[in-house]
Amino acid sequence: MTWLSVLAGAALILFALRDVFHTIWHPTRHGGLSRRVMRGVWRLSAHHGERWRPVGLAGPVGMMVVVAVWAFIVSVGWGLVYWPFMPDDFSYAPGLAPAEHAGPVDALYVSLVTLATLGLGDIAPTSEWLRILAPLEALVGFALLSATVAWVLGIYPALARRRALALRLSHLGRSRLTAGALDSAGGAALLDGLASALSTVTVDFLQYAESYYFYDGEENISLAGRLGHAVRLAGRAERARHPDVRLSASILRTALDDLATVLDERFLRTGGPSDEVFRAYAADHGHSGDGGGDGPRGGTAFPST
Repeated sequence: MTWLSVLAGAALILFALRDVFHTIWHPTRHGGLSRRVMRGVWRLSAHHGERWRPVGLAGPVGMMVVVAVWAFIVSVGWGLVYWPFMPDDFSYAPGLAPAEHAGPVDALYVSLVTLATLGLGDIAPTSEWLRILAPLEALVGFALLSATVAWVLGIYPALARRRALALRLSHLGRSRLTAGALDSAGGAALLDGLASALSTVTVDFLQYAESYYFYDGEENISLAGRLGHAVRLAGRAERARHPDVRLSASILRTALDDLATVLDERFLRTGGPSDEVFRAYAADHGHSGDGGGDGPRGGTAFPST
C-alpha cells in the first residue's frame, strides 16, 4: 500500500509536469490537459451570451483554471508520496498530536505549504530522503510560478500582433482601394506585408495555441471578423495585370491557406477548404465573417475560389 501510494503520487506529478512542458516550453498537441481546460472554458462562455465573452474573460479565466489544475495535481501527487510516512517520518510542533494529524488532508496540507514555499514548519519531514524530496517540491513550485509568468508574457504579445493585423485589415477595408491603386508596385508591397503578418499570426497559433481562446471583442480588432477582406483582396490581386502584384497575391493566398490549415487542425476540425475554415473561425468568435468588406451588401464573406 505504501509504495502504491508513492507510485500513484509520482505518476500524477509527472503527468502535470509533462503537460506544463508541452504547453509552455515545447508547445505541441501533447499538452492535452491545458488544451481541454481552455476549450471547456471557451465552450462554457458561449452559453453566457455576448455580455461575458466580449469582455475577454474566457481566455484569462481559462489560463487561471489551467494553472490551478496544475498546482492541484502536483500538490495531490506529493501528498500521496508523504501520506504513507506520516506520522513516523515527520516532526510536529508542540500542541499537535501526531496521531491526529497523519491523514490525507494533513499530507495535502504539507504538500501545499511546501509547493508554495511557505515552509511553516509545524509539520516537517525528518527522514533523510523526505528532507531531500521536500525542497525539490518547493523548486517545482517556484518553476511552476515562473512558467506561469512566462506563459502570460508570451500570450499577450501574440494577441497584440493578431489584433494589430485585424486593425490593419479594417483600415484597408475602410479605405476602399481602387483597382488601379492595387495594381502597382505599391500594391505588391502591401500584399507582401499582409502575407508576412499572417505568417507571424500562424506561428503564434502554433506557439501559443491558448491565444485562440481569447475573445477579441470589437470587430475592428478581431481577426476572425476581418479575414474575409484579406481573402477578397487576394482574389482581386490575382486578376491584376502587374506581375509583381500577381506574385504577391499568390504568396498572400498561400499564407491564408497555411493559417486555415493550422486553425482547422488545432481548433475547428471542419475538414473543409480555407473559406469554410474561416467561416467557422468567425462564427466561433461571434462574428459573421463579412470583414466589413467592400463587396455588395449581403455578399459572401469568403467566396469560393
